[in-house]
Amino acid sequence: MKLPSLPHVLLALSLWACTTAAPPAARPTASRLADDDATPRLVARQFSFTEGPAVDKAGNVFFTDQPNNRIWKYDTQGQLSVFLEPAGRANGLYFDGQGNLLACADELSQLWSIAPDGKVTVLLRDVQSHRLNGPNDLWVHPTSAGIYFTDPYYQRPYWSRQTPDPALGGQKVYFLPKGQTQPVVVDDQLQQPNGIVGTPDGRQLYVADIGAGKTYRYQIAADGRLTNRQLFVAQGSDGMTIDHEGNVYLTGQGVTVYSPAGQLLQHIDVPAAWTANLCFGGRNRKTLFITASEAVYVLPMRVHGVW
Repeated sequence: MKLPSLPHVLLALSLWACTTAAPPAARPTASRLADDDATPRLVARQFSFTEGPAVDKAGNVFFTDQPNNRIWKYDTQGQLSVFLEPAGRANGLYFDGQGNLLACADELSQLWSIAPDGKVTVLLRDVQSHRLNGPNDLWVHPTSAGIYFTDPYYQRPYWSRQTPDPALGGQKVYFLPKGQTQPVVVDDQLQQPNGIVGTPDGRQLYVADIGAGKTYRYQIAADGRLTNRQLFVAQGSDGMTIDHEGNVYLTGQGVTVYSPAGQLLQHIDVPAAWTANLCFGGRNRKTLFITASEAVYVLPMRVHGVW
């Protein structure tokens, strides 16, 4: 999630501690995902709260600094530059197959498509004339190009409203089919859905219920609906990513990695009050890019992300 200032971050951490258990010690494994002596390297600490990293086809990483209303680019040469400002208070980001950067535009609770030249197209404004809570994170299905997104409610200081729209009936997970103007509710039984990521074959979806301190796995049906919800691990998460072996990376108190079977593989300490999100970047996708509070970090990995 994206928080507007450090005081809000600290308040939120005290609340999340009640629902997000500290990760247990990892079991011994034959192969570690990161070298034992490797630690996240600080790239920059010039932001207010970083979130939503997404990688393009070239390996460049784009991420948000929501309180400052900017989307940044971290290129494969290690250079930082501002990609878009203002940026609709963007939160979660993800690239579609055409190279457009999709964004959860939190300012007006919309979904955006941002072309490489920065031109914005609004994909979704509301649901049946009712404003969404605040789209938080999203994932694009690799074959249907439909968009799955979470819609929790986190009060923002720049909103005039003070409560969710009761007509929405809670905090849900939605699916927006390609070319459609209205999404379909695919899960309305979560307390506070947040991080979301799917498998590269398009068959499974992971959703973190940060409010309940749990992460679930679903099967994706041919029509895009979700079936067979199962508890993946009893740990919530903010953002999420997945590597080419199918291991799932959860965030919050550092980074915790689980195998597809739910076995704890490794915990990565991150020197920040809160680890919000992450993705694999670089030309070979073997660099873990981590957004954490007011900073961003990178970590070389033995595994790579998915294309």
